[in-house]
Amino acid sequence: MATEHADNAQHAQHALTPSAYIEHHLSFNAHPLNEGAGFWTLHVDTFVMSVALGLIVMGLIWLVARKATAGVPTKGQAFVELVFGFIDDQVKNIFHGNRHSFIAPTALTVFLWVFAMNSMDFLPVDWVAGIVSFFGGEHAKWRAVPTSDINTTFALALTVWILMIFFAIKVKGFGGWIHELFCAPFGTKIWVWPANFMFNLIEYVSKPLSHSLRLFGNMYAGEVIFLLLGMWAATGLTGTIAGAILGAGWSIFHILIVALQAFIFMMLTVVYLAMAHEGH
Repeated sequence: MATEHADNAQHAQHALTPSAYIEHHLSFNAHPLNEGAGFWTLHVDTFVMSVALGLIVMGLIWLVARKATAGVPTKGQAFVELVFGFIDDQVKNIFHGNRHSFIAPTALTVFLWVFAMNSMDFLPVDWVAGIVSFFGGEHAKWRAVPTSDINTTFALALTVWILMIFFAIKVKGFGGWIHELFCAPFGTKIWVWPANFMFNLIEYVSKPLSHSLRLFGNMYAGEVIFLLLGMWAATGLTGTIAGAILGAGWSIFHILIVALQAFIFMMLTVVYLAMAHEGH
């Protein structure tokens, strides 16, 4: 009897409350890079999942391209050609230069990579937690969706932002880029230089923020909704049925969100890089 009471007490101690359950699944596997300096922290789960998914997606595309034939295509080749054609058509409508040298391959890479990272939201969080706890212990944490981490989306957006400035300077020259900062869009008169500069500064700052926060917000909200729907199963038979029905409906709707957010992120990337090649 004493042993039974001790086991029940230990089980109650380790049982998670609803808020603790959500907090556990939304916590990162974070490791400070420098003791005492909490700012420099590596999210191991985000880093590993991002790199692994990037290698898998690019590896699969490389394998299909390597086995491509000029005759009747296989199902894999036909699917890849369909994706290639779709992305190329989108880029062609926005960018009017030599899109195949950099812009179209970049758009394809961004779309497939972001789509793969978004798709991790369909993995049941308890399955992921069970696998991680088997290898790393009961309290091990692992976020499987890299794009639900603001560090991932901001790093992607910041990379696009740096490329945007690079191409603007490459196409217009450093002097031309500076001239555009101070003389567009309100004119070249010296008294409107401050207004031009402030307008362009706000534009440059807002682009990476909106680019990253849109993707992060949608994926983070989707992850939270999956957790809330899944927790209904702990409220009894009615909650289990309701959670299963709403969870299935949300999963179907979330397929559109996963694809749409990858598409929007890719399109904004193309738009920003195309704008860098053009003047005001």
